[in-house]
Amino acid sequence: QVQLVESGGGLVQAGGSLRLSCVASGLTFSIRALGWVRQAPGKDREFVAALSGSGLSTRYADSVKGRFTISRDNAKNTVYLQMNSLNPEDTAVYYCAAFRGLGISDWGQGTQVTVSS
Repeated sequence: QVQLVESGGGLVQAGGSLRLSCVASGLTFSIRALGWVRQAPGKDREFVAALSGSGLSTRYADSVKGRFTISRDNAKNTVYLQMNSLNPEDTAVYYCAAFRGLGISDWGQGTQVTVSS
């Protein structure tokens, strides 16, 4: 049974930074693409970033390019999302996701990120 457990969310002022972590279990971590998806109040879920199992290939939403960095530590079964230059539009619940093919097979429970202006 796959489990994805996020942490690191919180309240931060605009221009600040946060680092989210997601610890995964129940899967072969080193070969699975992992990523982050967010959902703002009243909006659909939005892709944020993804990283291949090797860590060599990354993808980012245009809205976060240059500000967010996704990384992984396969020895710790952990994927990170470093978020810099946060703005109020980044306020959302951030979900860790495990990909299977082009789709998402597993989700974490989410962690709230709130950016105040």
